[in-house]
Amino acid sequence: MRPVWNNQNIHWKTKIRLFNTNVKTVLLYGAEIWKRTRRLDQSLQVFINKCLRQVLRIRWSEKISNQDLWARTGQQPVTNSILQKKWRWIVHTLRRTQPNIARQALDWNPQGQRRKGRPTNSWRRTLDTELRKIRMSWGEAKAMAMDRTRWRAVVKALCSDRGEED
Repeated sequence: MRPVWNNQNIHWKTKIRLFNTNVKTVLLYGAEIWKRTRRLDQSLQVFINKCLRQVLRIRWSEKISNQDLWARTGQQPVTNSILQKKWRWIVHTLRRTQPNIARQALDWNPQGQRRKGRPTNSWRRTLDTELRKIRMSWGEAKAMAMDRTRWRAVVKALCSDRGEED
């Protein structure tokens, strides 16, 4: 995409739209089921910031904060984007009929210890941790998933405090 970013005949807003539709979507494809780590989030954010700075033709000598960069381009931190995708996918799966295998997989919670060398947290355990931050249990989240307006408020609460640590 470097020739597009360097092309001075294309307006920067068009470049941002191209970035969102072509680069960011491919980069975050399937991110809703990733087991995220701080290192992964940081590498994704660094790549996105680098692309945005190329689009806006901001050189390394020009100091601009990430928040200013995101405000100029209408972006949000990558952690928010991934969390929104993740919780939208979860609610989509929870609204399916009961015999659906994806819905059954969300309810499955393996017990016991993990093998030596494996991460202590699983994807499912991260869900419970995120829900605990807003003082909600998995059962309450499943019940609330059927009400779309209340669920939007839950997703907003889950994603609201993200990105300030960058």
